[in-house]
Amino acid sequence: MEDLSKISNDLELQLEEGDLAKAKAMASQIQIQESSDVLTFGSQVQSQISNFADKVLSEIKTKDSGHAGELLNQLLFKVKDLELDKAASGASSLSKIPILGSLFDSTRRFLSKFESLQVQIEKIVDELHNARTNLTKDITLLQALYEKNLEYFRELQIHIAAGELKLHELRSIILPKMEEEVKTKGDTLNSQKFQDFTQMIDRFEKKIYDLKLSRILSLQTGPQIRLIQNGNQVLVEKIQSSILNTIPLWKNQVVVALGIVRQRKALEAQKEVSKTTNELIQKNAELLKSGTIEIAKESEKGIIEIETLKKVNQQLIETIEETLKIQEEGRSKRVLAEKELLKIETDIKQKLIEKKK
Repeated sequence: MEDLSKISNDLELQLEEGDLAKAKAMASQIQIQESSDVLTFGSQVQSQISNFADKVLSEIKTKDSGHAGELLNQLLFKVKDLELDKAASGASSLSKIPILGSLFDSTRRFLSKFESLQVQIEKIVDELHNARTNLTKDITLLQALYEKNLEYFRELQIHIAAGELKLHELRSIILPKMEEEVKTKGDTLNSQKFQDFTQMIDRFEKKIYDLKLSRILSLQTGPQIRLIQNGNQVLVEKIQSSILNTIPLWKNQVVVALGIVRQRKALEAQKEVSKTTNELIQKNAELLKSGTIEIAKESEKGIIEIETLKKVNQQLIETIEETLKIQEEGRSKRVLAEKELLKIETDIKQKLIEKKK
């Protein structure tokens, strides 16, 4: 009886007062005379634990929060795809665009890209709202599962405690009495009963061990449920933060980026206007300078340049000299020709005289 009191005291440290009373009442009703009694002890609770574990595993698979994580990643990619830093830094091909009106093409492309992404992001935000709602429902469901698991764990504790009490009673009180009776009577029938009862106690002890394994399963299920709950809660908070903080902040940054883009484009346009104006002024100044100088030079010249007169006069003198020279040569040639003509005439006359004779 002292050992039984010790077990009761140990159980008091593990069970609440009401549960210990239930365990003692259950122990008093346990019958192990038949194999079926041992087999059915605690089987209902074990079945509930097994079914419950399957349900929890099913929840882990079907309530996977990966979709919400994918939505958050999609949101991140969409925001990055807009490339606000490039738009705000003016890292475009403005310097390569010769036409002033094209300076704003990149801004229009950026706005078009933003409007397209904004539609996609709004869809993602709607899906995030739905994901948050589903995750919140899952957290409530998992809480109910957690509380149900506590009930099963409590029932197992009571069954194990009742089994321990009964097992101690069987081994410490009933079995020694049967052994004493066998020794006293010494008949084979009682010996066989003693052996059968001993085997039944061993099977009952194994059954209690099985209940303890089920208890460990229930004990492990609690943290698993909490881990899923905490993961879902983190995602809910992250989604909430994205909807209420990240997205509005991102939109504000888009507005700032657009303002910077417009400023830069206006600045580039002003630079282009100033550059073109300066180039035009410089070219006009150069044309004015060269034209004025040419006009001044021409205005200082006479109608006929002295060099032209000198050249013409020289050519005239040379022409006169050449003409006189040619005339002189002509006269000389005519004198010679006349002499030759006279000679020819004389020769003809002479010939004619000679013929008459």
